[in-house]
Amino acid sequence: MIGVNRQGEVWVFAEQHEGRLEDTPIELTSKARRLADTLGVKLAATVLGNGVKELGQKLIHYGADKVYLVEHPLLGHYQTNSYAKVMFDLIHKYEPQIVLYGATTAGRDLAPRIASAAKAGLTADCTDLEIGDHKAQDGQLHKKLMFQIRPAFGGNIIATIINFDRWPQMATVREGVMPMPEPDVKRKGEIITEQVQVNQQDLPLEILAEHKRPKKVNLKAARVIVAGGAGVGSKENFKLIWDLANCLGAAPAASRAAVDLGFIDRDHQVGQTGTTVRPSLYVAVGISGAIQHQAGMSQSQKIIAINNDPDASIFQVAHYKIIGDLNEVIPRMIKTIKEKGFKEPTTIAGK
Repeated sequence: MIGVNRQGEVWVFAEQHEGRLEDTPIELTSKARRLADTLGVKLAATVLGNGVKELGQKLIHYGADKVYLVEHPLLGHYQTNSYAKVMFDLIHKYEPQIVLYGATTAGRDLAPRIASAAKAGLTADCTDLEIGDHKAQDGQLHKKLMFQIRPAFGGNIIATIINFDRWPQMATVREGVMPMPEPDVKRKGEIITEQVQVNQQDLPLEILAEHKRPKKVNLKAARVIVAGGAGVGSKENFKLIWDLANCLGAAPAASRAAVDLGFIDRDHQVGQTGTTVRPSLYVAVGISGAIQHQAGMSQSQKIIAINNDPDASIFQVAHYKIIGDLNEVIPRMIKTIKEKGFKEPTTIAGK
C-alpha cells in the first residue's frame, strides 16, 4: 500500500494511442475535476507514450491543473509491464489519493496490475463517483472518501464501494457515462516531464504490427439513435429499425438480446456491456428495458419507447410512450416523417 496522503492529488490516466487521446480520459476529467474541487486538491493527468508532448496542454484545456508527461521510445506502444512499472513509480513518488482509469481494454488491463503492486483496492466499471464520509464498523469516521458506484449482481442493484484503509483509492470508469467537457483554451496549468527507467526487459513482447478494426458505427457521437430489441422478432424484421434510422438520419442500435439473437452486429449494442450513449433522441423499439440496457441510454435527452407491453420497464425512463405493434407504428412514423420532415429534438419540452 502506498503511503496514505489525504492531501494527495486526484489523478486520471490519460490513455492515448498513436498520439491521440482517447475519449474516456477526457470524459473522466469532468468528474475528476469535481472530485478534486470537493477535496480541495489539484487534478493531475498522466500521459505515457512517445511523441506525446502536445497532449499535455490539451489535458490542461480540459481541466487538469498538472500533467505528468512521460516520453520514452519503448512506451510508443502500450504494453502492460512497461506501463504498469512507470505508473507505479509515479504513484509511489507523488502519492495521489485517487487514481482513475477508463474501463477500456487498456485500462482494464493496466489498473489491476497497478492495484496489485500498490496493494490497493480497485473498483471496476464504475458509473459514478462521489465524495462522502463513511463510519466504519469500529465507529471511526472516515471523511472525504471516494464513493465508487457501479451496477452489481448482473445490473439488478447499484452498489457503492468504499476503500477506507487502502490507498490510493482506484477505480475504472465506463466509457460514455461522464459528459464530455468543453475545452477552455485559455486555461493554464503545469506540465511536469518525468524521466523514467525503461529497458527492453520490461517489454516481454515484440510488437511487429498493430491493426485496429474500425467500428462500424460511432454510437457515442450520434445525436439520434434508433434501437431495436428482441421484440422486433427477427433479423428480417429488423429492417424496420434500419428504415426508421435512415429516415431520421440516425444511428441504428440494439439491446444485447437483439445482438445475441443475431439481428445486428455487436458494434451496435447499447447497454451495460455495450456502449453508453447520451443522444438528443433515443427511440427504443421492442426493447423491454432491462436495467442493463437502461444503464447505457437512460441519460438521453429525449426517449421515445415503442412496445406492445404496457408494463414494459422501458416506459419507466421514456419521455414519450407508444403502446402498439411496431409493425404498424413504425411504417406510420416513417410515412409521417417523410411527409412533414424531421428536426432534431433540441427544443422538445416536457415529459
